[in-house]
Amino acid sequence: MSENRRVVSFHYTLRNPEGRILDTSQGGDPIVFLEQAGMIIDGLDDALQQLPAGTKSTIEVPSAKGYGDHDPSQVQPVPRDRIPVEGDLKIGDQFQTGSDAGAPVVTVVGIEEDKVILDANHPMAGLDLTFEVEVLQERLATAEELTEGKPLPVTD
Repeated sequence: MSENRRVVSFHYTLRNPEGRILDTSQGGDPIVFLEQAGMIIDGLDDALQQLPAGTKSTIEVPSAKGYGDHDPSQVQPVPRDRIPVEGDLKIGDQFQTGSDAGAPVVTVVGIEEDKVILDANHPMAGLDLTFEVEVLQERLATAEELTEGKPLPVTD
């Protein structure tokens, strides 16, 4: 990794292949990230490295460089009595599989008599994504930020 990595702030609007807005930072704080630190998806990180402050651009990110391709092996039936959710479940429900903050989030994709079909893929796995971005600021990362692997808070 280059020692000339930048800390970049940008706004984005994310759209799915049908053009529907999935997420946006507009109206809120911009995203601030350290290039090549795994803070944002690879395809967006790669494209932003080419853009200077003041640039507006549309970036197409294929699923393999975004949240990955949909992996059918991540879709599994689980006995209903092993599901840590009380009450009625419905297709589309999501929950974390454990109390650890890093525990996977799964989506209910099917319900059978005594089984629930869970999908552990990221909800955007398999989607090609379109980002409309505006790069607001850029600067070279400090040695401390490179060591920490993230931008440090700005202090006055």
